[in-house]
Amino acid sequence: MKKPVIAIDGFSSTGKSSISKIIAQKLDLVHLDTGALYRGVTWFALQNCVSENGTVDLEDLFKNFHHIHLEFKNVDNELVLFLNEINIGKEIRSNEVSDNVSNVAKQAEVRDFLLGYQRKLAEKGGIIMDGRDIGTVVLPNADFKFFLTASIEERTKRRYNELLGLGIPAEEQSVKENLIERDRIDSEREVAPLKQAEDAIVIDNTEMTKKETIEKILNCVKNF
Repeated sequence: MKKPVIAIDGFSSTGKSSISKIIAQKLDLVHLDTGALYRGVTWFALQNCVSENGTVDLEDLFKNFHHIHLEFKNVDNELVLFLNEINIGKEIRSNEVSDNVSNVAKQAEVRDFLLGYQRKLAEKGGIIMDGRDIGTVVLPNADFKFFLTASIEERTKRRYNELLGLGIPAEEQSVKENLIERDRIDSEREVAPLKQAEDAIVIDNTEMTKKETIEKILNCVKNF
């Protein structure tokens, strides 16, 4: 029996990835954090394709796609992103990557580069994929679609605590400003903008615990 394909979209720091990981474990699905893929490309660009003024040279990045090999590997029962056989799981969560990822991710060339990889992984079913355009672009025929949202104040607190937990220095106001700017860029970009799929189930988890959010999603898919 084919296992379900689940798409989870939503704003930054609504818990998409951590929630998806737990659901994947409970339903024996593969979890794919598509945001990590875009962060991986961004990290590569920051290491190899930077212009004289310190910004990402997009044209140089596009020319170097053939040097980018991204792969998720199981490390201590968790899928971790590797770039060219190097574990970059922590590096892609840095403030520098966060400040640049939206600009890189909105490029049509980058999204096309990663689209085929994402769809191929979902062909056999049994996958939960989270991001910003999964239900609308990457997996429009997913069996279940969810869209997560929360207040900017709550998302700021979550992201700030996440950074501190990773040992990354952070200032709460800067974190809030970064989230607001990423929301704007992600929602306004011409290619595959962040938006709710018409048939998605919307969950505002501002006042919900992670456990409550997970239970609500599981209740929706339990009869598949």
